[in-house]
Amino acid sequence: MNDLVLIRKNLFRKKLRAILMIVSILIAFAIFGVLAAFERAFNAGEDVSEADRLVVVNKINFTQPLPIAYFNRIAAVEGVKDVTFANWFGGYYQDPKNFVIVMAVEPESYLRISSSDFVITPEMTQAFVRNRTGALVGRALADKWGWKVGDRIPISSSIFSQKNGSQTWDVTIVGIFDKAKPQADTNLMFIQYPYFDETRSFAKDTIGWLILKTESSAINDRVIKTIDAMFANSSWETATDTEKAFNKAFVAQLGNVALIVTLVVGAAFVTILMIVGNTMVMAVRERTREIAVLKTLGFSGARVLRLVLGETLLLALIGGTLGLALATVFTYFMRNTLAMFVPGLSMSPGIVLTAFGFMILLGLATGLVPALNAFKLKIVEAMGRG
Repeated sequence: MNDLVLIRKNLFRKKLRAILMIVSILIAFAIFGVLAAFERAFNAGEDVSEADRLVVVNKINFTQPLPIAYFNRIAAVEGVKDVTFANWFGGYYQDPKNFVIVMAVEPESYLRISSSDFVITPEMTQAFVRNRTGALVGRALADKWGWKVGDRIPISSSIFSQKNGSQTWDVTIVGIFDKAKPQADTNLMFIQYPYFDETRSFAKDTIGWLILKTESSAINDRVIKTIDAMFANSSWETATDTEKAFNKAFVAQLGNVALIVTLVVGAAFVTILMIVGNTMVMAVRERTREIAVLKTLGFSGARVLRLVLGETLLLALIGGTLGLALATVFTYFMRNTLAMFVPGLSMSPGIVLTAFGFMILLGLATGLVPALNAFKLKIVEAMGRG
């Protein structure tokens, strides 16, 4: 009988106890997986950000609009290399539950500035610019709904309405783009701002935010101060910041996700560490005479130590793997539902590797004390215990 068989049989000799410990570890790693996936999705915007890109929003709040006239004025600021703008559409497809991230953009300039994030061919760009009702769709969104180039689809808005009272805009898909960076998300759609603006019933000639590229990230501070000073004391004051800082501030409104992950997972792990560690100490104590017999039969102290550590490692790996699988299933089914708020929700390889590292640490930490006790156990003393 090899050591692996002994480890498995010892772990499941009391099945109810083993199952309860596995379930407790499963819950901890399911929590870890889900929260880590949310943290990664929240922070993905920071990873996509470019150092020379700035974002201009309304000083009151980024949900408040700005006049479209700011576009040309900001483009004339010294140090600004390129500028574009966009407007949040608040879209859904067929049913309000089917959120779709839709942005009305200035076609040519927006595609230029976002070229480092998405793979958009010149043919797609030309088709989008020429077709007033055209739409560019990300690969993830197209795959979700089975859309293809040439399809004419209705996209509704939960915010805006048309002059005729309808809340639905018909658009034709002229291209499906992929991501140029691993962190970028393609679960979104671009439509033409001119088409959107000329048909909406209110807030005409206003935009949501502007994105600009500076000639060098070294002059970001100067450009930021110049733009905000230009519109100071006006009816539409601005707040300009780097794209990374803007994305970070946006995420911060949802709370410190990293701190939440640390506190929740840390509390769960400490609790499980105490429960499993105490249980394993008791389990080894129950097998005191068996361990003495094993040593009598020639099992070295080191081999007994490996058997006990192997038991806790197997326990942690079984519970942790099942918990991680549960978290993966949860994030898979929730990524489309939460796409509007948490784009790119998924279980990344980095999260999986980190989780397996925690499993090994948990197994070693909970098994070290009972394993050392078994290692140091004297045959004569063990046989004499009741």
